[in-house]
Amino acid sequence: MPIKRMWGGRFEEAGDDFINNFGASIGFDQEMAEEDIHGSLAHVKMLKATNILSENDADQIISGLEKLEQKLHQGKLKFSVDNEDIHMNIEALLTEEIGPVAGKLHTGRSRNDQVATDLHLYVNERLPLVIQALRNLQRVLVIKAEKNVETIMPGYTHMQHAQPISYGHYLMAYFQMFQRDIERFEFNKQHTSISPLGAAALAGTTFPIDRELSSQLLGFDQPYANSLDAVSDRDFVLEFLSNASILMMHLSRLCEEIIYWCSYEFNYIELADEYSTGSSIMPQKKNPDMAELIRGKSGRVYGDLFGLLTTMKSLPLAYNKDMQEDKEGVFDAVKTILPSIKIMTGMVKTLHVHKARMEHATHNDFSNATELADYLATKGIPFRQAHEIVGELVLQGLKTGTNLSDIPLNKYQEINSKIQEDVYECLKPKVAVERRQSLGGTSFIQVYEQIKQAKELLANH
Repeated sequence: MPIKRMWGGRFEEAGDDFINNFGASIGFDQEMAEEDIHGSLAHVKMLKATNILSENDADQIISGLEKLEQKLHQGKLKFSVDNEDIHMNIEALLTEEIGPVAGKLHTGRSRNDQVATDLHLYVNERLPLVIQALRNLQRVLVIKAEKNVETIMPGYTHMQHAQPISYGHYLMAYFQMFQRDIERFEFNKQHTSISPLGAAALAGTTFPIDRELSSQLLGFDQPYANSLDAVSDRDFVLEFLSNASILMMHLSRLCEEIIYWCSYEFNYIELADEYSTGSSIMPQKKNPDMAELIRGKSGRVYGDLFGLLTTMKSLPLAYNKDMQEDKEGVFDAVKTILPSIKIMTGMVKTLHVHKARMEHATHNDFSNATELADYLATKGIPFRQAHEIVGELVLQGLKTGTNLSDIPLNKYQEINSKIQEDVYECLKPKVAVERRQSLGGTSFIQVYEQIKQAKELLANH
């Protein structure tokens, strides 16, 4: 039999099941069931406060919605595709609970402002979860960095040995990346904590509603200033997905290096067994699968962002059915980034650092070439000339298998008589690291200062 739609008064025929299923969103927007109930509770309380609904009617609706929320938590609510979306499903269930008075709940609002409100609530409630997860990751990075301030490793540019650095310094670079992620998500709150409720379909309503009150009841900072904007804006979602994409890029970069560092060729670190897998055919394998999965999942979050950007790019004001496609990407991104952050936190916390192997990699690799050029500059040789001299020494060393530390003093003194025995001290990787005491540099004192500031930041959150 044809389904009687709540909006079906002007229609003579109902679509078949295939068409109805194609147009329905309950298969995914039931994710916002609790948000829909909360939005409805705020709306009916406002209708009661403004005397648009009688106290008796409003109280019946409030009681019914509270019962639905209890049933939702108990897993007892059953949603139907016949009711299309979460909004119609909740209204239908409310009607079953309290009778026809449930129909008064929709006074002064539309599904257009209702769905926008639900999505604002959904994102607004998950932003603190993402931020807290990132704080937890930062804490682990600080702990690991503090234990490895004096662990020396090669620093890289172009994936070539560049200059020796502190492993703690390396870890704190990611601390800073994730701090910027946190700040982006915190800024995201400004555009998420705005209430569309009461904008109705697109033009507002003739009922004397109080949008400021419903906004306050929902914990938003303020209502939208323009009703057209209120129902058609998805910038806050795009900001969230953009921030999530940048976050996944940072996680993916760290994963890429973890995958390098735990390989046989590098062997700088070893992952805990719980974050690794074996091979079905090669018994020696210990694969960094969790790092690879996080790296791979960055692509799906990028897809969530580009999917919504593409959906929104040509939409005229105000609401269009295309915007039904705004939710699945958000749900997917949330379900991707939160586990990814948690896995990364555990992976970093439990990884073992092969300190001796890291430091050994800084010997015999000419990564102290800049130290020698700087040293020559202190002896009065212009840096560009010093750079060329050291480059020639490196070339000779590569041909003869001679390291800069192995060049005899008399050979150095042929370049400049002011070169003394202290040149060999400055060529030591640890000394090279310690000498870089400029603000934000890799010297131990600077890394400890970074860690101190990071601890102070985390203590305030």
